[in-house]
Amino acid sequence: MASPTAPSVVLLPMYDWPEIRSATDSYWAALRESLADTGFSPPKLLTRTGDLFECWRDPNLLLGQTCGLPFVEKLASEVSLVGTPAYDIDCGAGSYFSVIVVHKESGIENLMDLDTAILGYNDPLSQSGVSAFFSYLAEEGVSFRKIKRCDRLLSHRNAIQRLAERRIDIASIDAVTWELAKRFETATDKLTVIAHTHPTPGLPMITARRSKSEVDRIHHAVVEAMASLPCVTQDALLLTGFAATEEADYHLIKRNYEKIRPDLKNLL
Repeated sequence: MASPTAPSVVLLPMYDWPEIRSATDSYWAALRESLADTGFSPPKLLTRTGDLFECWRDPNLLLGQTCGLPFVEKLASEVSLVGTPAYDIDCGAGSYFSVIVVHKESGIENLMDLDTAILGYNDPLSQSGVSAFFSYLAEEGVSFRKIKRCDRLLSHRNAIQRLAERRIDIASIDAVTWELAKRFETATDKLTVIAHTHPTPGLPMITARRSKSEVDRIHHAVVEAMASLPCVTQDALLLTGFAATEEADYHLIKRNYEKIRPDLKNLL
């Protein structure tokens, strides 16, 4: 339960690229005003440092964005789901997918061409960078043995850069990050997409455990804040709306992960 005296916490870490920091700050200003109008006491500043899991589990978390896999594996019993942002990525509202990317000169045209490949990934509990990739391999009948090694690179952007440098062979990049990278990361000029994973629920917004009425007020505040943004800010952040997702929607991610988890032990 939140402390009545401790300051509330808000974090939007998932797509907080330096090139769109001003747009994120404008988004936060709109959120802060909307949350205050709805009766909450938002902090003056976004939290941009510290351990993400500690922030997501903070009893004073007012609003934060996480990844679907950490949500179902670690957080669902401790937080409340507020909803899921929709992005301009040609996917259903509140859903996303990953693009599977290789170097243009790699000779890899499809997944069957993989042979002792090195996968670069951001985090072991990444839905887009790990679970979506290996789930897609399994669905396509591609043996995990085609992946020789997995290098943890801490971010999708690092994976894109390493791929361009030919230091890894393949990466699975979430579609929103890929759109940002095409705008701001010249390394993408050397890369090509060979596959798209199947859509799953996108990166959810969460809050500390609260009553349904409080969660509904926060959801409404997010909707109002998004609607108030000028088109240039919406475009910079690729935001198109806010889906009223439920925890049950994310069971798909958990089911997919459970199927591949045993085979990942020797890879990650």
